[in-house]
Amino acid sequence: MKNIDPRHYDVIISPVVTEKATLASEHNKVMFKVAGKATKPQIKEAVEKLFDVKVKSVNTLVRKGKTKVFRGNLGSQSDSKRAIVTLEEGHRIDVTTGL
Repeated sequence: MKNIDPRHYDVIISPVVTEKATLASEHNKVMFKVAGKATKPQIKEAVEKLFDVKVKSVNTLVRKGKTKVFRGNLGSQSDSKRAIVTLEEGHRIDVTTGL
């Protein structure tokens, strides 16, 4: 646990465990929920430092929040940013066992 900047914990919020993320893990990809203002280089550095792996590429997407009506009141969930991190060959992150 050397050279870990506390800001790395603010970039990576949580791993995403969905069916799509599980299928992507077979191709050496891991999906994370990240901070809304996080950039690809920041995400890459945070994953490399926190998990001690080598990152090949980072793809990001913003998942728009759903609009719901509850008892006549219109509301919406907040948007969330996700990152799909592709790891180099020989490196793995197993998010199903916990961090």
